[in-house]
Amino acid sequence: MTRKTVRIAMNGVTGRMGHRQHLVRSILALREQGGLELADGTRLWPEPVLVGRREPALRELAGRYGLERWSTDLDAVLADPATDIYFDAQVTSAREEALRKAVAAGKHVYAEKPSATSFEAALGLARLARDAGVKHGVVQDKLFLPGLRKLSRLIDSGFFGQILSVRGEFGYWVFEGDWQEAQRPSWNYRTADGGGIVVDMFPHWEYVLHELFGRVRSVQALAVTHIPQRWDERGKPYDATADDAAYGIFELDGGAVAQINSSWTVRVHRDELVEFQVDGTHGSAVAGLRTCRLQHRSGTPKPVWNPDLPVTHSFRDQWQEVPDNEEFDNGFKTQWELFLRHVYEDGPYRWDLLAGARGVQLAELGLRSSAEGRRVDVPEIAL
Repeated sequence: MTRKTVRIAMNGVTGRMGHRQHLVRSILALREQGGLELADGTRLWPEPVLVGRREPALRELAGRYGLERWSTDLDAVLADPATDIYFDAQVTSAREEALRKAVAAGKHVYAEKPSATSFEAALGLARLARDAGVKHGVVQDKLFLPGLRKLSRLIDSGFFGQILSVRGEFGYWVFEGDWQEAQRPSWNYRTADGGGIVVDMFPHWEYVLHELFGRVRSVQALAVTHIPQRWDERGKPYDATADDAAYGIFELDGGAVAQINSSWTVRVHRDELVEFQVDGTHGSAVAGLRTCRLQHRSGTPKPVWNPDLPVTHSFRDQWQEVPDNEEFDNGFKTQWELFLRHVYEDGPYRWDLLAGARGVQLAELGLRSSAEGRRVDVPEIAL
């Protein structure tokens, strides 16, 4: 068996997502299983190089996980010919410049979303990577959630008949930071730093809708800042200038309509932090992070509106659980494996920087729709 070391510069792993999902549950998990075996028997061995601005945090992370390489000098890491792949999980405002440097250095690039702070910049990155001939990808992790994979299975089987509508609910209460510490960083609530729930979540909704139901043809959105003041990591108050909730309607190819509420100012009264209900002529389903329940038309009850009598049955009990039927690995790790196969054995990978640009485009048009109070068409884009 041949072992090939793959050196991956990982920028932004001191943050929550970069640390937990990408470093620990993806790259280090791949190392724990002995690497990634390719079709020809070669075993890829990922060797992370931790990159960031805070030297003490990098040193502590490297020591905790027994890693030898870390640096605060991104230029030096990219100049090293031993570096194969650049991964970016920084704050959005710093991502474009770093990705451009990595592409210019001839590195394959993989990045969290959104890929840039503007659609023009995101599309420019996709064209830059294409012209440089490097492999490129954007994280689109929701597609690999067990609940959505079960939902995809139902769609592929024709279970729904004609899909009529999609209803999504996402969110939870993010503490303001005064009497309880906030569970999201303060930059998320400052527009100047790339914050806002539209910028954060509409790129997710774009690829979920695009992949499962059809391209988004138009968007009508209302973005709101419900809580105008929050407290930062030092306990100091600051003005929240970015939207913390967004209410969107998306018209899809094929005629289906999606309605998705996104909020960091909502208390959870649902089974999971995100749920999608899909209604079709032949059946309906509700998918969350891990579970998916269905109701076929042959088993659909006939509700009758009668406010004078109490309901004597549970509507939830009338739905059937979709079985796992397979073992679901961590979605971030699964996508890392696909990207590595794309780079080293030319495996298929359609979630590239152009797909990332579509997400930024939808966020930008969603904010325009909210500002102008109207529905906005979403034009198709191409390199």
